Formats: sequence, structure tokens, C-alpha cells
Amino acid sequence: MTLGVHAYIRMNGNGKEAVKFYEDALQAENLGVQTYGELPENPEFPLPEEAKDRVIHAQLRINNTFLMLSDIFPGQPYQTGSQVDIAILFDDVEKSKEVYGKLIEGGEVLMPLQETPWSPSYGQLKDKFGVIWQLSTNLD
Repeated sequence: MTLGVHAYIRMNGNGKEAVKFYEDALQAENLGVQTYGELPENPEFPLPEEAKDRVIHAQLRINNTFLMLSDIFPGQPYQTGSQVDIAILFDDVEKSKEVYGKLIEGGEVLMPLQETPWSPSYGQLKDKFGVIWQLSTNLD
């Protein structure tokens, strides 16, 4: 089942500042902030020092909706005005695979569906209209 569709903002290294700003401005509840430096080390992909304090995922609750955000990885292109993605949350891995398969038709894989520290099924894609989608499964 699809749990919801939410805005996902990409920041350029100021994610922690943005979390505090939106927390205050929107009277949001901070549900958690995780940095790249908190991820398990991977010797095949060493983490540059400037990435360690950047936000890989943050989630704010505003009544019954969510605002999510992360910092881009150092060196990725960033253009103000195009930093909002759409995040879809699922409670079933098979449903996330089904929707990913449909959205990717005519589009581009940005990150294949895979297990991550925060989701058993997470992936990113750009659909045929240029919209970036983040699909995540939450089994809690």
C-alpha cells in the first residue's frame, strides 16, 4: 500500500540549517536527521571529509504530512529552483517494486531499488517527464 506522497528538498550543504528553519517556520516535529558520516563505512566508496556532516536524510512531520530533505553529495550539480523531488512511502516492498517499474518506463534510473540503512527498498528515478521520484519502504 502507498503510505503517502511528500515533498523532498535537496539542499547544497546547508541541510541542518534548513531542518532548524523549517522546524521553526512550520512548527514541525523533527523525526530525525542522519548524516552521510553516520552510514556504515564502505572501503569501495570512501567518504570524503566534506561529506561527513552533510544530511543524507531528514524528516519533519507537519500535522499529518511530512517534509523530507537531504544535502546533495559534494561535487553533484546543484541548481536553485530544481531541488524539490517527490518522495513516495510504501509499507510493502513488492508495491514499491511495482510502482518503480511503472514510473521508470521511458525514464532514467538514478539509483536502483535496493536495501539501505533506512529502508528495505529505496530507489530514485527520473521519469519520462523529467520529474525525480524517491521511493522508500517503511515497514515500521
